Amino acid sequence: MKKLLSLIASLIFFFSCGSQEKTIIPATKITEAETNVKPKLIVGIVVDQMRYDYLTRFENKFGEGGFKRMMQEGFNCKNNHFNYVPTYTGPGHASVYTGTTPKYHGVISNNWYDKEIKETVYCAQDDSVASVGTESDAGKMSPQRMLTTSFADENRLFTQMRGKSIGIAIKDRGAILPAGHTANAAYWFHGKDEGVWITSTFYREDLPQWVKDFNASDAAEVYFKDWDTYLPIETYVESGDDLNNFERGFDGKETATFPYNLAELKSKNNDFDILKATAYGNSLTVDFAMAAIKGESLGQDNDTDVLAVSFSSTDYVGHNFGVNSKEGQDTYIRLDRDLDRLFKYLDENVGEGKYTVFLTADHGAVDVPAYLQSVKIPAGYLDYNDRKNRFTNFLETTYGTKNVVENVSNNQIFFNKEKLKELGLNIHDVEQALVDEQISYPNIAKVYTATAMNSTNFTTGIEALLQNGYNQKRSGDVIVVDDIAHIAYSKTGSTHGSGLNYDTHVPLLFFGAGIKKGETYNKTVIPDIAPTISALLGISFPNGATGQPLGFVLD
Repeated sequence: MKKLLSLIASLIFFFSCGSQEKTIIPATKITEAETNVKPKLIVGIVVDQMRYDYLTRFENKFGEGGFKRMMQEGFNCKNNHFNYVPTYTGPGHASVYTGTTPKYHGVISNNWYDKEIKETVYCAQDDSVASVGTESDAGKMSPQRMLTTSFADENRLFTQMRGKSIGIAIKDRGAILPAGHTANAAYWFHGKDEGVWITSTFYREDLPQWVKDFNASDAAEVYFKDWDTYLPIETYVESGDDLNNFERGFDGKETATFPYNLAELKSKNNDFDILKATAYGNSLTVDFAMAAIKGESLGQDNDTDVLAVSFSSTDYVGHNFGVNSKEGQDTYIRLDRDLDRLFKYLDENVGEGKYTVFLTADHGAVDVPAYLQSVKIPAGYLDYNDRKNRFTNFLETTYGTKNVVENVSNNQIFFNKEKLKELGLNIHDVEQALVDEQISYPNIAKVYTATAMNSTNFTTGIEALLQNGYNQKRSGDVIVVDDIAHIAYSKTGSTHGSGLNYDTHVPLLFFGAGIKKGETYNKTVIPDIAPTISALLGISFPNGATGQPLGFVLD
């Protein structure tokens, strides 16, 4: 009997201790995990028109606290691409933050032809709201044309609107689309003769005091100074000659060469707008971002906040001077120092290891075709006037009128459905006839129909990218693909928009709270970013997300 009682007592003691262990230890582990991975602030950075190879080409000119800090302390996805066409600013920013492509979020270009109202619309345009901070119409903007949520929206919903979302960029669309529909505010820079940061009544009725104070200071005016190279120009061996035939430059200066006296040039280049097209536009953006962190108390409580920052000036510089320019190199060297400045500010005001940053781009860019031609690489320029004339003649000869086509834009042809019906034409027959005609034109590589986009599941090649960028309600009836490295642009400066590697291959860096240290050459795509941040935060994915969380970057 004593042995039985002793056995029972031992079992009670054993299970009692076991029960306590199961209750206490897991609870402690969960608390630690939450503390380690839940950042106080997510900082999303989009560098407008940043090709991936800028990271490697200019790396030996970078300091230790900007791009290199992200690569050395965080995770570098070296084979990151856009998985749709077209690669423009509006679709790019929307895709980064919504985790999907234009097929679903609906931002099919910066501007597109609206088939319902028969007008061209702008991706951030909203005539139902008013400007805040300016008397001009520059503030009549909102994200209303973006059809899905961003991860910033989902964070707001998850935190019962306690977590803040702020978007900042020189360009309105670079601030508005990332911040999402529920943002506390998006701010963009209105240049010309004002030089102020503005918003719209979509967000609020008046500027907060910290923005008024910033605008009242000389924060923008201080950059009306000489733009010379940050480092001695003779060390910029990673870019082409400063004096060449492939750059446009600024009105009022005979050559596109350093230095640029911005105080003298501003009057002939729309005053404050000249800052947008210099490295100083990025510096001004960081100044304002730091003011926002302080003014909005971002990262100061237990609800994660989101700060979406887009550096627009890299795009303006690229369009003006091209991929291989000294101006482009200097812009990235200076941006690297501006990132260092921003990260140090975050360390001091949010806390090192308490915030998470990702950095990517909205698209890349092609080398100036005239430069490529000079080194015997196939490239060229598109003659849209010749195309238009040939196409008009074809329509009139074949159908008796050019009015069977309603609009041609963004490499898409939009039918006049009422006219087709009036003439008794079969839409599929017309589609195919236009494909056969367009493919015969110079510098057109491929042509596809809306029927193909809607009925075939493409999984590889340019066809898959076109399909991911095709929105059935907003896109056209015939889609045209131009030859590689052929653009409709001036012979100075460069542009973007294709599904080719120079436009699709962009950086993707993560660092900070919850991020592993490492790198990968495995392919990642832009729509993977938002689900990854959502997974890090433990919140719902954006409601239209098609990307996958990159679990290998999360700690």
